[in-house]
Amino acid sequence: MRRSLSSAVLAIAGLALAVVGGPAAAQDAAAWPTRPVTLIVPFLAGGPIDVIARVQAQKLGEILGQTVVVENVGGGGGALGAQRIARGAPDGYLFVMGNVGTHAYHPSLYAKPLYDPVTDFQPVGLTTESPRLLVVRPTLPADDLKGFVAFAKANHATMSFGSGGLGSATHIPCLLVNQAMGVTVTHVPYRGAAPAMQDVIGGRTDYMCDSIQTAVPQVTQKNVKALAVLSGTRSPLLPEVPTATEAGLPGVEADAWNAIFLPKGTPEPIVKKLVAAVNQTLDDPTVKKRLDDLGLSIVPPERRGPDYLAKYVKSEIDRWAPAIKAAGLKVE
Repeated sequence: MRRSLSSAVLAIAGLALAVVGGPAAAQDAAAWPTRPVTLIVPFLAGGPIDVIARVQAQKLGEILGQTVVVENVGGGGGALGAQRIARGAPDGYLFVMGNVGTHAYHPSLYAKPLYDPVTDFQPVGLTTESPRLLVVRPTLPADDLKGFVAFAKANHATMSFGSGGLGSATHIPCLLVNQAMGVTVTHVPYRGAAPAMQDVIGGRTDYMCDSIQTAVPQVTQKNVKALAVLSGTRSPLLPEVPTATEAGLPGVEADAWNAIFLPKGTPEPIVKKLVAAVNQTLDDPTVKKRLDDLGLSIVPPERRGPDYLAKYVKSEIDRWAPAIKAAGLKVE
C-alpha cells in the first residue's frame, strides 16, 4: 500500500511540475534571447568557415538584440564542434555553423559516427555556397592543371596534400581530384584550413583544395598558384582560372555549403525567430556585399528554411557516400 501511495504522490507531483513548467518554458521561448548566444564554428580561427561566421554574427546579434559570441571548436574535420551541438541543451543559446563536411561527409566517413546529422539537429537554414580552389605550392614545377596532372602521375608516391582535417570540406574535394588523376597521394590533416594553407605556402605539402574566400588572398599575393576551380562555373574573383572540367578533369565539382543548426528539440518559437533573423542577416546589403567580395553565393530565399535544409542534408549524404567509399576512407 505504501509503495502504491508513494507512486501516486510522485505521479501527482510530476503532473504539477509539468503544468507549472509548461507555460514557463513557453514563456522563456517567447522571450528568447535574454542573454548572449554562442555560435560554434567547428574549425580553428582564421579558416574559411570562421571568416563566414564572423561576417554574419555581428549583424545577427543586432537583429536578435543580444551579442552572438563566436567560439571556435576545432578538431575531427569539424566533427567535435558539431558534436557539441548534437549534445547541447535545446534552449537556443548554442548553435553551429555546419557545412558539407560536418553534415554530409561525416556519416560515411566514421565507422561509429559521433552524431547523426539527420536526427540529432534542428535545421535552421542554408546560408552560403562556395567552390573549392585547387592551389599548389609556389615551387611546384607546374603552372596549369595539365602540367600538375603529369607531375602528380610521375611523383605521387612522394607527394602530399593538406586539409583542415580528416573528412573536412577541404579534404574530400582533393580526393575527387586524386581519383580523377588516377593517383594516390599522402593526406596530411590539420586542425584547420589556415595551418594547412601555411604549409602549402612553405612548400611542406604540395597542394590543397581550399575555400575560395581564404585562398584568393594567397593567390593574389603569389604565395600559392591556383590551377583550377572545382565547380561548374568560374569564380568572378579569379576569372582567369579555369574550372577543372575546362582544364582536363571533367566532373570534378565540389561546391561547399554552410548552414545553421540548433540542437534537436529546440522549441519552435526559438527556431522560427532564429530562421527569421538569419534570413534578415543574409538580405542585409552590407552583409551581402562582404560575402560577395569573399566569393560566396548567398542561397536564394526558396532554398532557405528548416524543411529545405532537412531534405538537403539527406540528399548530400547520399551524394558524397560513393566518393568516400571509393577512396577507402573509414575512421574507426
